[in-house]
Amino acid sequence: MPADLRFSPSDSTRAADGPSVAELSLATARWCARRGWPVHPLAKGRKTPAANCPDCRRNPHPPAGCPCLQAGRWCHGFHAATLDQDRIQQWWGANPEFGIGVACGLAGLVVIDVDAHPAEPPTRDRILPGIPIADHIDLTGLANGFHTLAVLAALRGQPSPADDESTMRVRTPSGGMHIWYRADGRRWQSSVGSSPGRALAWQVDVRAHGSYIIAPGTTTQHGTYTPVGEAREPAALPFWLAQELERTGHLPASNIPAPRPVPARARQAVLAAGGGRDRGRDILDAVLAPVQACGQIAEGAGFSDVLNRAAYTIGGLVAAGRLLQDEAVQALRDTAVAARPGQERRIEQIVHSGLTAGLKRPLYGRGRRP
Repeated sequence: MPADLRFSPSDSTRAADGPSVAELSLATARWCARRGWPVHPLAKGRKTPAANCPDCRRNPHPPAGCPCLQAGRWCHGFHAATLDQDRIQQWWGANPEFGIGVACGLAGLVVIDVDAHPAEPPTRDRILPGIPIADHIDLTGLANGFHTLAVLAALRGQPSPADDESTMRVRTPSGGMHIWYRADGRRWQSSVGSSPGRALAWQVDVRAHGSYIIAPGTTTQHGTYTPVGEAREPAALPFWLAQELERTGHLPASNIPAPRPVPARARQAVLAAGGGRDRGRDILDAVLAPVQACGQIAEGAGFSDVLNRAAYTIGGLVAAGRLLQDEAVQALRDTAVAARPGQERRIEQIVHSGLTAGLKRPLYGRGRRP
């Protein structure tokens, strides 16, 4: 890692004792690529990918086969990630305010993303998925991902990965931590710590295939992602942690094809009463389509409004008995996360708000009833 990544300027002007943000961004992108980690631009001051070109925004389409990627443009987020130093010079040379994202799957990385957000812990069965926590165990003081990861490690007789000085660790502006490991050929899948499905621990996300991680040295409007300790290379994923990821479903089944934007299980949200299975799928597909389309547009898609409308609509359909709530809401979450990886907490808040409002206004075949 360039030595100047230890410097964290607050603006793009040259400071007396270090480089500018512009110089640092280009150096960081080059440094990542030299290590075999494909990089893609992040929007200025933000954690999300830089916006697609106008054509891709006007005409949403899958990344595969998009002429923009062949032409060297950065459309479609981490799907455009590259190791090409000339392209990196072109992208960050012309847009020095860009941050740096690393495509985890292509880079052969699995990153443990520990959050430290103030929030009430979930029910005991979701703190460490698959590990029962008896009612007599006092959880006073358990407040964030550092705590849940430490508890999981202690149960296995291991030190917490947050204290692993052998691997690269990065402090996030919000007080969390990214712990980088090598996947070593295994196709680990991403997850969200608060998910009722695949998850390692509450407030502990996993960044692997299908997601990206923010490179150390990147500065957003909230602060700089700063390396911790001396290690600047990812170590091999500890065996015990690999076992935990396998136990919690972070490897795809050998007979199941690669995940689609809307997983097959999510399409099982059918009509609860009347209309039939196929009709239920048609309704759900129509509601999810605008959310899914946002995945082809990094910015400017009005994602929050689109997601809120979809959650509100699903709430009304559920209230009218036209969709099953658990399956439909999980389908919405999965589609939203696929469209905006790394924004799971925001997605959960929007879905909860829209769903709550929609459940109060049943949506029947001829519209809502007051």
